[in-house]
Amino acid sequence: MNKRLKPEYSKGFALLFVLTDVTAEFGTTPNLKQIVIGRCFEYVALANLNPRYNCEKIWQEFEKAVVRRSPCDVGVKDYQKMFQVITQTLPCGKLLFWSKTRDFMHSYVAVTGSFWTLENTLLGFMFNDLIWCGQQERERGFDYQSCPKWSTCLNHPVYSLWKQASQNFAMAACGNITVLLNGSIHYAFNKESMFGSVELENLNPRMVTHVHIKVIYNLEGPFLESCTQGSILGLIEVFKKRGFYWTCTDNDLTLLILQCLKNPRWATCQRCFNGLF
Repeated sequence: MNKRLKPEYSKGFALLFVLTDVTAEFGTTPNLKQIVIGRCFEYVALANLNPRYNCEKIWQEFEKAVVRRSPCDVGVKDYQKMFQVITQTLPCGKLLFWSKTRDFMHSYVAVTGSFWTLENTLLGFMFNDLIWCGQQERERGFDYQSCPKWSTCLNHPVYSLWKQASQNFAMAACGNITVLLNGSIHYAFNKESMFGSVELENLNPRMVTHVHIKVIYNLEGPFLESCTQGSILGLIEVFKKRGFYWTCTDNDLTLLILQCLKNPRWATCQRCFNGLF
């Protein structure tokens, strides 16, 4: 079995990379191979993982899945062999799922040291914030000039990888899990998001002991959704129907303090600090 990522390293990984939704037409990230393999060696070394991980082999299987294919014709199944050589055992009771709360999530993970996100996994660390697509012509390799938007492709190479990674992450969830949502936007729970469309349906109520839903707001508002209104009620209903035990809070003190440390002059923060001290 693989060793788990040590807490002190998971904090660092949470701060370094962010999963990016590719919405603009850019080419493959320059020096993609060097970045991916370098990150792999860094992760394996710092986390003291089982040396069976072969970073060169992972890259080779990734490259086979993408190159010499149309940039809109790389599906989940094409990454199957790569995922077979990058399997990883994840810790029970620590997985954090999020949607539209990227900045909050990274601060929360870094400060508490108690959670794992997809970005804390080996695959997440290797491929986060990168863009790639191939060219169908023989021996042309990656396209460094232009890759299509996710929205224009049914089988976009970046989306397909993250879809499978998200599915695996959710299927591995056990014990207590946390879901972090943004109450300052409409549709904090979006059925079309990666969480709503992939991760949610792959959570197993026989493995997940409890779901902690945490709703956070921008300090200045707006305060649009909560545990008792908006799309979050729809999420709660899904958990109820599927037999999950759950709780929901929209006044998590740790999250509020993290925001106030960045913006201490807001009236909300003054009231909070006065109450604490």
